[in-house]
Amino acid sequence: MSKETILIVDDEEDILELIKYNLKAEGYFLLTAVTGEESVKIAKKHTPDLIVLDLMLPGIDGMEVTKILKGDEQTADIPIVMLTAKGDESDIVAGLELGANDYMSKPFSPKELVARIRAILRRRRKQAMEKTSRVEAEGELVIDHSKHKVTIKGEPVDLTYSEFELLAFLFEKKGWVFTRNQIVDAIHGEDYAVTQRSVDVIVVGLRKKLKEYASYIETVRGVGYRFKE
Repeated sequence: MSKETILIVDDEEDILELIKYNLKAEGYFLLTAVTGEESVKIAKKHTPDLIVLDLMLPGIDGMEVTKILKGDEQTADIPIVMLTAKGDESDIVAGLELGANDYMSKPFSPKELVARIRAILRRRRKQAMEKTSRVEAEGELVIDHSKHKVTIKGEPVDLTYSEFELLAFLFEKKGWVFTRNQIVDAIHGEDYAVTQRSVDVIVVGLRKKLKEYASYIETVRGVGYRFKE
């Protein structure tokens, strides 16, 4: 089976070479960029299977790159692993809100980065194999799994990757209560580097976008969240 294509975006040559060395050893086909503008052009031209994206870049930064790519139908589904010298919670939350799939702070372990990339791509392959035309609905709230889209009264709801996955996960198991850690494991995979606070932020954003259906995402005090039966 052919290996996937990964775009590495970092303006620090030593970091770029370190990531290239470790991913090349795994057999991945690699593309590289050193600026945000260049990364957007390459992503739109080649549609890589995953992007390793530094946050601090000359020109437009990693956050803006993520916003651009997630806002374009052609590149919206490309998984993004963000790298940054910053490690505080606000950056993690911001990355999740924009739709990043994972997040690592510099300095990082190349082996851990490779392991996370493997996990994301494995999950993506599995989802592609399982992808069906399954459509679920609660009143006029419709979740189309194959198109990864949500509509209310026929109007599209602009959700991030994390918001869609959280909604679909809770919707599939209506009435079941899940802890924040269980939600993270379900939508991003085990060992995802995210705080419980980040899950709360995703829920807040999701509720705002669901409008009259916001109340269906219920908080179970001291435990977590569920989709109302």
